[in-house]
Amino acid sequence: MFEPPPASPDTAPAARRFTARFQSFDTGGDGRSGGARLAALRAELARRGVQGYVIPRADAHQNEYVAPSEERLAYLTGFTGSAGMGIVLPEQAALFVDGRYTLQAAAQIDGTAFGLVPLARTSPESWIEKHLPKSGVLAFDPWRTTLDGRDKLSAAVSAAGGMLVALEQDPFDAIWPDRPAAARAPVRLVPDALSGEASAAKLDRVRAALGDAKVNLALISDPHAVAWLFNLRGGDVAHTPIALAWAIVPAEGRPVLFLAANQVPASIRPILEAVADIAPASALEAELARRASGKTVRLDQATAPVQLACIIERAGGTVAKGADPCALLKAVKNPAEIAGMRAAHERDGLALARFLHWFSISAPGNLTEIDIVEALETFRREGGGLNDVSFPTISGAGPNGAIVHYRVTRETNRALQTGELFLVDSGAQYDEGTTDVTRTLAVGTPSAEMRVHYTLVLKGHIAVSRAVFPEGTTGAQIDPFARQFLWANGLDYDHGTGHGVGAGLSVHEGPARLSKLGHVALKAGMILSNEPGYYRTGAYGIRIENLVLVEPRHPGGDRPSLGFSTLTLAPYERSLIETALLTPEERTWIDTYHAEVAARLAPKLDPGAAAWLLAATAPLG
Repeated sequence: MFEPPPASPDTAPAARRFTARFQSFDTGGDGRSGGARLAALRAELARRGVQGYVIPRADAHQNEYVAPSEERLAYLTGFTGSAGMGIVLPEQAALFVDGRYTLQAAAQIDGTAFGLVPLARTSPESWIEKHLPKSGVLAFDPWRTTLDGRDKLSAAVSAAGGMLVALEQDPFDAIWPDRPAAARAPVRLVPDALSGEASAAKLDRVRAALGDAKVNLALISDPHAVAWLFNLRGGDVAHTPIALAWAIVPAEGRPVLFLAANQVPASIRPILEAVADIAPASALEAELARRASGKTVRLDQATAPVQLACIIERAGGTVAKGADPCALLKAVKNPAEIAGMRAAHERDGLALARFLHWFSISAPGNLTEIDIVEALETFRREGGGLNDVSFPTISGAGPNGAIVHYRVTRETNRALQTGELFLVDSGAQYDEGTTDVTRTLAVGTPSAEMRVHYTLVLKGHIAVSRAVFPEGTTGAQIDPFARQFLWANGLDYDHGTGHGVGAGLSVHEGPARLSKLGHVALKAGMILSNEPGYYRTGAYGIRIENLVLVEPRHPGGDRPSLGFSTLTLAPYERSLIETALLTPEERTWIDTYHAEVAARLAPKLDPGAAAWLLAATAPLG
C-alpha cells in the first residue's frame, strides 16, 4: 500500500542531526505552584458554599489525550500523566494515580500540598468516606464526570454522611487566568480504500443494534466512535486524529453530527450531509432535549457525562444505560483496515530497523533520552506518511525505564550509560494505520540478572503470541499466559498485558483488553498489544511489546478457536536473551518471527541497515 523511500546513504549514521516535531520536552505541569493554586481553588469553593471538589483528569468526552485547555489536574497539581484524579477538601488534598504513574507523580507534585495515593491501596471512594466531614458538601463537574463515576461518588458521599452536588459552572474559570484557548482543526474523510465500509452501512448496523435494544436513539459522546461511524478524522487533540464531535443517532431517521463552527470544509460537507445533518456543537443541548422528549436514549455510562443524562431527564426522556453501540463494531477491524494496519507496521518496521541500526553504532556515546526520541521520530518522518506519533515516546534510560509511563523532560533528561538497560516505547499515526511497539535494549554488556528477567518477560510475550483459545475467551483469561514465568519467580508487573488499538485512531481502544479486568470476549479482527514487563525501581525497566491481530485458528476438535498473528516487525534484543531458559518451541517461534522480519524489511533497507538486521534476526542457534 506504499512505496518505501529511496535507500539513504549509510555513512557516519552517528553524526546525523535529529528533531522532534510531535513531542515537547517541557515539564508541562508546575508542581511548585500547587500550594498557591490549591489555596485559590479552596477559596473559590468556599465562595460557592461547598467543602470539597473532585478533579478528574478528563474532558467532556473522557479522552485519554486532552487539549491544553482541559488540563485542570496538571494545572492544579503539576502531574502530567494521562490518568488520575484529584480531590480537594478544606484541610486535605489528594492525588490518586495507578501503578503506571506513582513514581512520576511523586516527582512532579508538591508533596506538602497534595498527598499521593496509589489506587492499588486506596480508592477515591474509600478516601472520601474516611475524610469528608460529616454533612460536608462535595462537588463535581457534570461535564467531566461519567454516570458511573457519579454513582460511585454518590455512594461514598452518602456513606460519609455528606451531600454530593454538581457545579455546572467550572470553578477553574475563576482561578486559571492564563488558560489556553480551545482549538479546533478542520476535519477530513478517510479514503474508502482504508475505511473498508461506507458510513451509511455503519449507520445501518448501529440502527439495527438500537432497534434490538429497544431504544429510540443513542447519544454518541466518544469522538473515536464518531470518527469511525462517519469515516471522519480531525486534529483537535494531540496524537489521536479525532475531532471533538458528538452525534445523535436515532433508530429511525437521520443522525445529527455536532462539530465546532467552521470545522467542516466545503469540499467534504456534501459527502457528510448525504448521511447526516450537521449542526454546531453549541446546539447539542437544545437538540438533545428536543429529540429526547418522551424517548428512550442510550448513553454509555462509562464515558458519557452526567450533564447529558440531566438534559435527557429534564426533557422528559429516559436514559437507557448501555455500551456505546459503536464500540464493539469499531474494535473488530474489516479486511481493508487490517491491510492498512499491516502496511503501517511494515512502514514502521523499516523506520525501527534504521533506528536500531543507528542505535547499535551510536550508543552510549553522548546520547540522552531526548536524543533517542528525536532520532526515532526523524527516522519515522523520513519513511513518509507520518501524521503524528501515537503517544509521547517513552524513552527511559536505566532507572527511568522503571517508570512505566515515563515522559522525558529537559529537567529529567538522562544520558545513556554503559551497563544499563534502555526502554523505548513508541508509536506512530500513519496514513494507513496506528502502531505501538516497545523494545528494551542493552547498552554495553548486560548483567546476568538483566538477561534472566528479560527472558522471563520474553517467555510470557511468546506464550501470548502462541496462544490458541476457544471463541468466547476473554482478555482476563489470556493475561496469566504473559505473567506465568514471572509469577513462578516471585515477580509481576502493575499494568495490563495488552490494550486494544484503533485502525488509524486511538492507540488505546476498548472494549477488549488483556488484563485482569478484561471481561470482553476476544473476536477475530480485534487488534491488541502484547506487552508484559518487569520493573526494578531505581535500576531498570523491561517491556516487550508487539501488536497482534486476533484470527481464526483450526487446531481440530469440535470448538471454533482463535489465536494471534503478530503485526509488529522489529527484532528482539539478542544480547538480553538467555537461551538456556527457552524451550525448543520458544526458540523456534523467535527464529520464525525473526525470519519474517528479515524477509519483509531487509530488501527495502540500505546495505548497512540490511546487514545489521540480518545479523539481528539470525537463528538463535
